[in-house]
Amino acid sequence: APGVPAAVRRMSSGSVHITVPLNFWAGERRTSHEKRDKENVYEPATGRVLCQLEPCGAVDVDQAVKAAKSAFGQWSKMSGMERARIMIEAANIIESRSEEIAQMETVNNGKSITEARLDVDSARQCILYYAGLAATLAGQHVQLPGGSFAYTRREPLGVCAGIGAWNYPFQIAAWKSAPALACGNSMVFKPSPLTPVTAVMLAEIYAKAGAPESLFSVVQGGQETGSLLCHHHDVAKVSFTGSVPTGKRIMEMASKGVKPVTLELGGKSPLLIFQDSDLENALRGALVANFLSQGQVCSNGTRVFVHKDILPKFLKEVVKRTQRIEIGDPLLESTRMGALVSRPHLDKVLSYVDQAKKEGATVLCGGEQFVPSDPKLRGGYYMTPCVLGDCTDEMTCVKEEIFGPVMSILSFETEEEVLQRANDTTMGLAAGVFTRDLRRAHRVVEHLKAGSCFINNYNITPVEVPFGGFKMSGIGRENGQVTIEYYSQLKTVFVEMGDVDSLF
Repeated sequence: APGVPAAVRRMSSGSVHITVPLNFWAGERRTSHEKRDKENVYEPATGRVLCQLEPCGAVDVDQAVKAAKSAFGQWSKMSGMERARIMIEAANIIESRSEEIAQMETVNNGKSITEARLDVDSARQCILYYAGLAATLAGQHVQLPGGSFAYTRREPLGVCAGIGAWNYPFQIAAWKSAPALACGNSMVFKPSPLTPVTAVMLAEIYAKAGAPESLFSVVQGGQETGSLLCHHHDVAKVSFTGSVPTGKRIMEMASKGVKPVTLELGGKSPLLIFQDSDLENALRGALVANFLSQGQVCSNGTRVFVHKDILPKFLKEVVKRTQRIEIGDPLLESTRMGALVSRPHLDKVLSYVDQAKKEGATVLCGGEQFVPSDPKLRGGYYMTPCVLGDCTDEMTCVKEEIFGPVMSILSFETEEEVLQRANDTTMGLAAGVFTRDLRRAHRVVEHLKAGSCFINNYNITPVEVPFGGFKMSGIGRENGQVTIEYYSQLKTVFVEMGDVDSLF
């Protein structure tokens, strides 16, 4: 594909091969200091080896954290305006390299180039947004009796650990680093071992923008590397995006050092479509809520509750539109659904469809492995987007997060009934409602137990507003002004202007 970095060479077979190191600290890409087995990373579109991952061990993680601690000493002493200038420059570099980054994201993750471009722009906007907030961080002055007073200082935490997910590799790296850096912290970031490529590009961009050396570092690896980060005595906070089970383990590890955590975990989100909905918008919303990034989105509205009066019409139209989704080479402009991230994940998603059929659901379309006609893509991890009908609340496909292009449709009759069913889950990341009745919309949203709710749209995540979950879907928020509170700590200072009044 045109525009890929010089470090990438297009093979005659059509696949891509990356040969440069993927760890980054102390100003450069680095190989591991420890002799460890390298791990193959596969290109989802072709199934071929994209690169080899060098997992970081204890020595590497320690070096990266110590370098980040040194950068923190310099960065935290800079004014908010000085930090903002460097962050703005980083955003400008992302804009100038946006196509190159998007293509690498597509090669590494498998999502369509159209979506990857949007992700890269979200990363750029996030860094710009927090650059704007960097100079606004301030405390409070409180006047006390006798001329005494108190004031508060909002101070950075120190070295923050970011642990990313594979579905939005570049965007998540930016969403975590931007508020951290705006508050004066440094960050050591561990991408998912499935998608290690683009976070290193972000590290290089921050460095080129003039950030202190090792302000944003990247260590590669899996569970062991993440554990080393969480337990490191110089790491002050852990921010994680991923599954609920892994989030629980990270929270447990961080608790050993009483470290604050931000956890953006899984979801099994409901989408409620009432009989008075604008059907065209409801259909669009349901498709966006289920098939973005091949369905690999934590906030997806995968439990689609449709009022019985409009169910037949909705089913007919949603199936027709799902069957029209263009599947194939994610680097092509016409593609709307690329490859799932890995072979094991594809097999897992397909097994959920099989289980749904066994439990009585009807496959209205899709749910099968897809083999593109292009011979270069025949080893890729593709499937046809699936719509399941005749679903009930007890089915596995309705209760468990599938994390693939599988839409489960359920029927309902009353508002009270559907609210009870929508909230009957241990998770609470997102929820949506389609209706022309604004009183109903606000009433329903008030009762939905979810951190991000959408009215007459879905999966809209502007960087200006907070994103995060209720219940087992997580702790803390990403984006918006409130996130400043999760990357800083408050110090209270009391100033006595008179004599000490003592009981002794």
